[in-house]
Amino acid sequence: MTELQSSRLRPRGSNHVGMRQFNERVVLQAIRLHGALPKAEIARLTHLTPQTVQLIIGRLEGDGLVVKQAPVRGKVGQPSVPMALNPDGAFSIGIKIGRRGMDMLLVDFTGQVRERLVRAHAFPDPRTLFDEIADGLAELRGRLGPERARVLHGVGVAAPLSLGGWESLLGLSADAARAWALIDIRARVAALTELPVVFVKDTAAACVAELVAGRGRSMRSYLYVFVDTFIGGGLVLDSHLRGGVSGNAGAVGSLALGANDGSGLPRQLLSLASLFDLEARWRAAGLAEDAWLDERALSAPWLPITEAWLRDACPGIALAVHTAACLLDLEGVIIDGSFGRGLLAALLRELTVALDGYSWEGVARPEVLPGTIGSDARAMGGALLPLYANFAPDRDLFLKLEP
Repeated sequence: MTELQSSRLRPRGSNHVGMRQFNERVVLQAIRLHGALPKAEIARLTHLTPQTVQLIIGRLEGDGLVVKQAPVRGKVGQPSVPMALNPDGAFSIGIKIGRRGMDMLLVDFTGQVRERLVRAHAFPDPRTLFDEIADGLAELRGRLGPERARVLHGVGVAAPLSLGGWESLLGLSADAARAWALIDIRARVAALTELPVVFVKDTAAACVAELVAGRGRSMRSYLYVFVDTFIGGGLVLDSHLRGGVSGNAGAVGSLALGANDGSGLPRQLLSLASLFDLEARWRAAGLAEDAWLDERALSAPWLPITEAWLRDACPGIALAVHTAACLLDLEGVIIDGSFGRGLLAALLRELTVALDGYSWEGVARPEVLPGTIGSDARAMGGALLPLYANFAPDRDLFLKLEP
């Protein structure tokens, strides 16, 4: 990553009195974005004086948030001592509530997953799900131990905004769908813990993970597309996740296509480009439905069905990409999903073919890139939110809601 690229997410510090906490967060952000740095380089990147950086590093080291690394010897002068984030300096928990399963991740201060709990379900039952979350929170806290549990800073919950929606596509009962319409997920999880709890749309959470830990660090404005049970997305403009008025910006799955769905309405993209449709095709052929997890999706006897699904799905995704590019003038589009990396590569190849069928005259064709996080993206994005709320200089880096 070049300095110009990473500087897009790098705020500058201030040498004014009264900015102590802000400057500490600026220093932490510089180390997070650039990796281990000597104090002189931190001063250069943040525009803080060397004396200010010296004091800040002393405080952060005393608080257990940064650690010294081995000295690096140059050609002349004293060796420099890089300062790195202390992985054990802070922790947070991310919870992904999905239509097919729940994931809980314990994430350390560097954003690495330290513990993982996975629970599969045909569809989440609110009568049992929150008991499972309570048990998971207790288990993860127990794995941390009493000392490290003291620096557990919060819980981020990622879930679809309409968990009970599209009941006919999923074959849900009306009662199962209606149950989720009456539940405040954040409030229910908050009742299980004394830790602060934040909630974010699942695909927006995945976008947060890519923004902080993936390709989004070097791309200022992009559309993010995540393929799961339903396809969805997020929107980053000027290095901020944009929520829109209702928090649902980037909802590519709801994009109307030309074909009629049988009810007199145009079909939505999610009806063709989601994993539930691919699973239904495999199921109809008597094949295992979870082949998208690995390379079976691209092997016989699954491959011909997979290829047919890609041919049907990618023109709709291409329409979403072209429309977004015309409206927003994006630098790029990042595509990720909960499927195996081989299937992601195949989707990108077919999507490139579909995009070649559009005229790009008068609009810049955005680069389409694979995401780097994969199936962990939603839970990881949830976990990153408490860390950034406590330690990043720009608390509004995510969740920008337009008035």
